[in-house]
Amino acid sequence: MFACVFVVSGVFAETNFLKKKSKKKSQTTEVQSVLNQEKGTFRDESQPIFAITPEIPEEVTFCGQLIDLRKTNMRERFDRELMAMMYMHSYTLLILKRANRYFPVIEPILKENGVPDDMKYLACIESGLDSRALSVSGAIGMWQFMPATARDFGLEVNDEVDERYDVEKETEAACKYLKNAYEKYGDWASAAASYNIGTARITKELARQQETSSLNLWLVEQTARYVFRIMTCKEFMANPQKYGFNLKKELLYMPYVCRDTIVTGKVANWVDFAKGQGISFYDLKNYNSWIRSDSLINENGKAYKVAIPLNESLYFDKKNITVHQKNWVIDED
Repeated sequence: MFACVFVVSGVFAETNFLKKKSKKKSQTTEVQSVLNQEKGTFRDESQPIFAITPEIPEEVTFCGQLIDLRKTNMRERFDRELMAMMYMHSYTLLILKRANRYFPVIEPILKENGVPDDMKYLACIESGLDSRALSVSGAIGMWQFMPATARDFGLEVNDEVDERYDVEKETEAACKYLKNAYEKYGDWASAAASYNIGTARITKELARQQETSSLNLWLVEQTARYVFRIMTCKEFMANPQKYGFNLKKELLYMPYVCRDTIVTGKVANWVDFAKGQGISFYDLKNYNSWIRSDSLINENGKAYKVAIPLNESLYFDKKNITVHQKNWVIDED
């Protein structure tokens, strides 16, 4: 994949395209590296380059486990995913922007359930923190549950309600899955890998290859890369500026500010419901994507929490900006 450093949103970079090189006005593409030496390690303003290669640390930690990157295969697998994170610009930017909205929701749930905080990066690489992500296989939501698996872990999935679109409930379900997997392996990396390929396959391969961690297994490429993608996402988000992503705080997505109303009965028409709450049907659906129909039968009188967005969410105002992690931006004191 060809990649170059360029300007998207608040990312600061410089390009020098289509520079005239001869009397025939032939053109060539050049990209000038402008990463600050104090914030990164890739500065050479005298030489035009097409791309930069990140430095690879000697070790990283994942869920409290030290990963030695001096081992060649570990180092090169980590390097591949870190470069992918650097050069998938729009995808990586959206993760940063959305993390400001969703990490404050996800982190307390992980902590309450005894799941390592690092597992929030699993959601990043599963869906790009898109709460309405839909895969070609039919997996839905930020944590990408298939219908049957979602039901197995307590989520309601039907024509009227799909709780895979509910970030809080889906995160709870993901915690249950990951804890169950960890109980099998005693290893969070293997639990994370099983999220991609299933516990049956990881269990089989650990036994067949006589290993104790999925990091040492020979697996299909997608799964072999999976945990390294999670680890490099963590590395990148610990210091985006080091890798050339310099955002202003006003470009981050703000956490939703809502009041909750509880519905325990039938809803004849969600459009009328929305209007009665003083919002549009679009806003109702945008903040409650788990609503999948124009009505709700709710024969059993189940209690549903419906988020009603307040003006702080509906209108952008610089004065209301909050930054969840200061080092994500360049203008936070």
